[in-house]
Amino acid sequence: QVQLVESGGGLVQPGGSLRLSCAPSGSIFSIYRMGWYRQAPGKQRELVATITSGGSTNYADSAKGRFTISRDNAWATVYLQMNSLKAEDTAVYYCNALRNGMSYWGKGTLVTVSS
Repeated sequence: QVQLVESGGGLVQPGGSLRLSCAPSGSIFSIYRMGWYRQAPGKQRELVATITSGGSTNYADSAKGRFTISRDNAWATVYLQMNSLKAEDTAVYYCNALRNGMSYWGKGTLVTVSS
């Protein structure tokens, strides 16, 4: 089992920045990939960015050039640095971990971009 706890959400003005953190615990030694997804009101959950155990990253088109996913060694913490935030980035952001074919989710952290 893997437990995921997100933090760092909040209210930010358009053009501002936030850094989200995800701290995994439990059986983290075999995690293959971690990532961030988001779900805006009335919309489906969508990919934001992922990072593998080898350090390969993948971004949604909407995140490219503005967001950066990174991690500490051995999956201590996974970060999502979000810059140049827009109103359309408002959503609940979820941390995800993929381990041995199983997908684990955190409870989410709310990001609101508004003036």
